[in-house]
Amino acid sequence: MKKTLLAIALFFSVLAVQAQTKTVPNQATEKAPEEQESLAKDYLSQIMGVALNTTSNMKLFSFVYDWIGTPYRFGGGSKKGIDCSGFTKQLYEQVFNLDIKRNSRDIFSMVSPVKKTDLKEGDLVFFKIRSRSISHVGIYLGGNRFAHASSRGVAVSSLDDNYYSRYFYKGGRLLASFRKELAITEEQPQ
Repeated sequence: MKKTLLAIALFFSVLAVQAQTKTVPNQATEKAPEEQESLAKDYLSQIMGVALNTTSNMKLFSFVYDWIGTPYRFGGGSKKGIDCSGFTKQLYEQVFNLDIKRNSRDIFSMVSPVKKTDLKEGDLVFFKIRSRSISHVGIYLGGNRFAHASSRGVAVSSLDDNYYSRYFYKGGRLLASFRKELAITEEQPQ
């Protein structure tokens, strides 16, 4: 009974708010696209702990935000569950329009190594976690933070974290030759 009364009260309060906003002139409710993007950047900066600036790729940060909390599933590639290389592949396809390989070791073969201090937004970070070979990959966001699908799900973590700093292997940037190869294959009719 209480739930029903609460639902009815909530319904009427939503209707009242909608009625009030319909009488507000458009100029007060509509914001310029630049202002909306600025608000979005401020919000994402707070959520991800990364300072977004005017050159930041909003598509990248929006993609990461949409996936945060998605559960980990080895071999997964959907919002029901995803692993680190699946997340990286999806991100590169949807944000950068690039089709990269599916596992972290194969993805590493597509990059040129980058020093930790030279990482840029969108670069890849590779880890050897309790292994002699690469076993984990993430996407660098800036401020020593990276997005990845960890055993706890898709999250933003810090390279300065004891765990990740211990297992960090190398950063990587997609090879220019590979980018050209992808552009040529996309142009050819199939």
